[in-house]
Amino acid sequence: MPEVIPITLIAFDYGAVRIGVAVGNSLTQTTQALKVIENKNVQWRIHAITQLFEQWRPDHLVVGLPLHPDGAEHPMTKAARRFGNQLKSHFHLPMSFVDERYTSAVLEGDPEYSGSIDSDSARLILGQFFSENPNGAKNEGK
Repeated sequence: MPEVIPITLIAFDYGAVRIGVAVGNSLTQTTQALKVIENKNVQWRIHAITQLFEQWRPDHLVVGLPLHPDGAEHPMTKAARRFGNQLKSHFHLPMSFVDERYTSAVLEGDPEYSGSIDSDSARLILGQFFSENPNGAKNEGK
């Protein structure tokens, strides 16, 4: 049986003004809100994200995909997809999109809510990824 090697994932809650960031571990499936990055321009956010990557050395990226309650896409959906594709292209890491509907509503009753809606939303997005992919984000060695 192959050995399961834990990987580090970084999740993003993309917004036009701010980008929430969280980190997690595939083996323990724990998540932690990290910080908020101001979304000034592409160069600014890539620089800020590069600094995070130097610290956390992620193996996989997760980006929240905002949708209408009925699942329909809207302009922020396209912006989040573009952001995710920029990350994947720039950092050459596997990347997944996760439906982020209702993350703000869930935070209202979340005992781990730190007061930063953006980074805590990223934490919930990563938790949703783990729920949807309990075995899908693990490296298997020989």
